[in-house]
Amino acid sequence: MSLNCIIVEDELMSRKSLQRLCEQHSALEVLAVFDNAVSALDFLAEQEVDLIWLDVEMPGLSGFELLEQLPSIPYVILTTSKIEYAFEAFQYNVTDYLKKPITFPRFNIAVEKVLELHARAKTNPSDERKEIYIKTDGRYIRLPFDNISYIENTGDYVKIFTNTQTHIVYTTMKYLEEKLGLRFLRVHRSYIVHLDKIVDIEDNTLVISNKVIPISRANKPELMNRLNLL
Repeated sequence: MSLNCIIVEDELMSRKSLQRLCEQHSALEVLAVFDNAVSALDFLAEQEVDLIWLDVEMPGLSGFELLEQLPSIPYVILTTSKIEYAFEAFQYNVTDYLKKPITFPRFNIAVEKVLELHARAKTNPSDERKEIYIKTDGRYIRLPFDNISYIENTGDYVKIFTNTQTHIVYTTMKYLEEKLGLRFLRVHRSYIVHLDKIVDIEDNTLVISNKVIPISRANKPELMNRLNLL
């Protein structure tokens, strides 16, 4: 198992040191290295990664400010020379927090933690993540999978419909498909549904919460296969 990662670090020596550490670990593949968060943000708009090595203090855009602009946060290991950011790091649900200078044993502990979480999510459905965090009004809120009824694509944004609310998020359907649980299925290029929320199915449509959702011909066989039919 390997993890695609990027390094975002403005200090030259720290950046080179972290890159060397990553290159020594067989489970890590460094896709790109950045000396500023703005360039990293542009990269992440086009490329999905498993892990971000992220400095906190950087000119222009801080590490925390970068996380605030991501539609969905992958595994994040923060690197900093100060420990006072630990509480704020907790608010972003980061995987680990390393104080510079980073030693190889401590580096390995952080990587193994990510690998364990990644493997558990891939191989043990009962341990997979049961929620996503979405950005609303400048903060991240927890949205349990069980609360989601369906998701609709609207160009550069998606609408996430729950029983009581609608959230508009800047992301892609493909990215959401990879983040959602096993009970979700894309039934049409514009719709992802929670299988447990389906009320009925007729021909090439299904109903969730009085919403009629189209089923594409290409996706219908997988839908019927995933349902517990008599």
